[in-house]
Amino acid sequence: MNLSALNEDTGKLIIRLTVGGMMLFHGVAKILHPGSLDFIGGMLSGYSIPAVFAYAVFIGEIIAPLMVVIGYQARLGGLLIVGNMVVAILLAHTGDIFSLTEHGGWAIELQMFYLLSALTVVFLGSGRTAFKPD
Repeated sequence: MNLSALNEDTGKLIIRLTVGGMMLFHGVAKILHPGSLDFIGGMLSGYSIPAVFAYAVFIGEIIAPLMVVIGYQARLGGLLIVGNMVVAILLAHTGDIFSLTEHGGWAIELQMFYLLSALTVVFLGSGRTAFKPD
């Protein structure tokens, strides 16, 4: 058994489960609290984008994370999460990009964690421990 390949595939599985699993919580929260879609729709309307596009959040926070977790088209799922996070940062966090929290952390470090972790999945792929390895 090639231990190096096992370590590589295990690392890919860990990043997939981490970013996909944690992002899925955000999507489930939006299902349980549908009023959050009104909030997102309001922000979109402020940019002259129809509020109905708020439902696209389910692609980036339910469908894409499931794709990443199970390893089916994981690169595409990661790319969808990246797009979701870019939109979230532009809509809700542009004022925070150059800000620190009261504890000295970057104000958008959580958003960037999701974005960069998903980007990692895009570049690394699923590994062998996937429904459909790429």
